[in-house]
Amino acid sequence: MPGYYDINDILMEDEPISVVFQVTANGVGLLDPGAESNCVEKGAKVDLPFWLAHGLLSLEQAVSINPPPCFTQKTRKEIQADAACVDLRIRCPYFYELGCKIVPLVSDKSIGLFLRYAFTSRYKEVLSKSHSSSTMTVPKFVPRLTKEETCVFESARESMAAFKKWRAGGVRLQKASILGRKRKTKLPDGPSTP
Repeated sequence: MPGYYDINDILMEDEPISVVFQVTANGVGLLDPGAESNCVEKGAKVDLPFWLAHGLLSLEQAVSINPPPCFTQKTRKEIQADAACVDLRIRCPYFYELGCKIVPLVSDKSIGLFLRYAFTSRYKEVLSKSHSSSTMTVPKFVPRLTKEETCVFESARESMAAFKKWRAGGVRLQKASILGRKRKTKLPDGPSTP
C-alpha cells in the first residue's frame, strides 16, 4: 500500500461511489438512508465511500460499482470540446487518482483512455499558465484544477522561479574545493627492480 499514510490518498478513498447491492445484506441498514429496516435489499442503489465499496466488491462480489458521475459522457464531451475550461475540482478533486482505482473495478474500460486524454490535454495548459501567467490570473485558474494538477502547477512555478533566479545571476557552477589542492603522490614500498 504505497499511499497508506498519504492524506490525499485517504481523502480520495472517501469519495462517494454509487453501488448496487447484489445480495441482501442484514445489519447494514444504516448504509441506506431510505431503508426502513436494518437490512439492505438486493438491487438497492447506495452511495458509499470508495474504500467501503471496494471492500464490499472484494468480499464475494456483494456489490457492483457504477462509474462516478465525473466520468459520464457529458464530462467526456466537455473535455473533448475544451479541456482547459472544465472545472474538474467541482466534479471530483481527486479525479485522476480515483479514476485509476475505478478502472479495474467497472465494466467501462474506456475510462482509462479518457483519463489519459484528459490529463495530456490539460497538462499543456497547466504548464503554459504556470510559466506565463501573472499573479492576477492565477486565482482564477487554480481553483479549477484537481489536486494532481495543482501539484504539477506549483512545481512548474517553483521550477520557473528557480530558473529565472539562476539566469539573473544566481549561484553558478563552481569548481570544487578539492580540485584546487595538489595531491602528494606516494610510491608503493617494496623491492625495486634493477
